[in-house]
Amino acid sequence: QVQLVESGGGLVQAGASLRLSCAASGRTFSSYTMAWFRQAPGKDREFVSRTGLHTYYAESVKDRFTISRDNAKNMVYLQMNSLKPEDTAVYYCAAARGFRPVIINFDYWGQGTQVTVSS
Repeated sequence: QVQLVESGGGLVQAGASLRLSCAASGRTFSSYTMAWFRQAPGKDREFVSRTGLHTYYAESVKDRFTISRDNAKNMVYLQMNSLKPEDTAVYYCAAARGFRPVIINFDYWGQGTQVTVSS
């Protein structure tokens, strides 16, 4: 069982930066693919980024967001720069066992952290 706890959300102005953190429990953190998703009001949850053997980003955040992980601390981060109002959403951390090119379902999810970007 893996528990995920996100932090670092907040209210910022457009153009600002935020760093989200996700703390994971468990002794096999390094063997999980870690990801960030987000869900804006009235919209479906969408993929943002993931890191395992390779790193992937949604086109909408590429070149602005950076995912990273610290396996020694069981942490994954999302550095968000040049934030836009359309980045406003609840951001979720997720974990999937192993490393696969395509991951349909993630096994564990955090409760989410709110990011609000004002114009």
